[in-house]
Amino acid sequence: MAKILLIEDDPTFVVTLDGYLGKLGHQVDSSARAQAGMDKIEKEDFDLILLDYRLPDATGADVLEFINQKSKKPPVIIMTSFSDLQTAVKLMRLGAKDYITKPVNPEELKMRMDDVLEKSAAKSQNTVSDDAPTTRRASEDDFVMGESSIAKRLQEMISLVAPTHLTTIILGESGTGKEIVARTIHAESKRSGKPFVAVDCGALTDELSASELFGHVQGAYTGATSDKRGQFLEANGGTLFLDEVGNLAYEVQVKLLRALQEQEIQPLGSTKTTKVDVRIVTATNESLQEMVEAGKFREDLYHRLNEFKIEVPPLRERHIDLKRFMEFFRENANAELGRETTGFSDSVTEIFKKYSWPGNIRELKNVIRRAVLLTTGERDISIDALPAEMKNVHDTSTPAASEYDLKAQQANSERETILKTLEEARYNKSRAARMLNIDRKTLYLKMEKYNIEI
Repeated sequence: MAKILLIEDDPTFVVTLDGYLGKLGHQVDSSARAQAGMDKIEKEDFDLILLDYRLPDATGADVLEFINQKSKKPPVIIMTSFSDLQTAVKLMRLGAKDYITKPVNPEELKMRMDDVLEKSAAKSQNTVSDDAPTTRRASEDDFVMGESSIAKRLQEMISLVAPTHLTTIILGESGTGKEIVARTIHAESKRSGKPFVAVDCGALTDELSASELFGHVQGAYTGATSDKRGQFLEANGGTLFLDEVGNLAYEVQVKLLRALQEQEIQPLGSTKTTKVDVRIVTATNESLQEMVEAGKFREDLYHRLNEFKIEVPPLRERHIDLKRFMEFFRENANAELGRETTGFSDSVTEIFKKYSWPGNIRELKNVIRRAVLLTTGERDISIDALPAEMKNVHDTSTPAASEYDLKAQQANSERETILKTLEEARYNKSRAARMLNIDRKTLYLKMEKYNIEI
């Protein structure tokens, strides 16, 4: 049984969901407003938050930002309409564990909740103390390399760097499989018999990041009731994977640089140092070079981390591999969910080819798991098992403008300029915004306005 907080302003939906979750044995509390929900999170511990994106007094992003400041961060599933889908994907990059579109299918919700709760429980078992919620282990079943020239090049790069001791930066959009690439590097290295430890730097507060990485002694800060081993020690002899490393606070970057240079760490509150033997692999979906130029990331640390670089391509650039990915995830979902699907209908395959996959391989896996869950018997997955946003994928283009409609002509021209610039910038939105001479927020708003999905 899990203790669940439902933050949702639709009273009918709240009653329905409360009854359904109660029958599953869960304890449910609810709030109709964001502030009321945050007040409850402040006072109580929850195993899971079901969070509506649009609330009367705030958005789901505001609630998620509040949760990210907490030392104990309950996992969050975003509930959203089709029109907010791209926002939901962005919220996953900010720490939400999953999203589900409305109207909510009960079986799909149960599957997603069970998955998030299971991973949360496994993560707690793998950590040394309750205030270290961000360590996770890579899964063997989340990724298949592919057969395209891009995939083969990626494997060549992994095989080249794996036997060395070079620190490696893995670049790629959210959901492309950066952690699995890091795990593969570890598996093919001389450290494969030692621990592989992954830390999500994007989910760490500035106050706790140093403790998470380097540990602390009892009394080092308020709430430090016992000694804690940091993740450097947990990974000693093996590989420490720092996901979204650009999110580390500047002062923690200083400590990380020293740890890399001296191969020793100093726990918070301690006067003693400890020697460590750890290989560092990092990942980011932002440009660390641009962060260096903006004064947000130390240049000396960047060069220390950037001994070797690997770029993981987005799914939209891997059409040759798409069919293999589809079958891989379908077979895994069959085994996991006890289904007997035999393949995909032609219409589903065509939609998958046209869809932009903003959440990349992670989104593909989730869509297929949902489709397998909704498909009974020995038959192909049909279009009826797809979420609404995919069924309507062919409707996302901008309508043609009348030759006399100046406003529409200007909008079309602006949309084409943004698309062309994004392509030239290799879909790096920070670089594209600078090329367009606008800030990133403005670019995001225009992309949402013109239904541009990357």
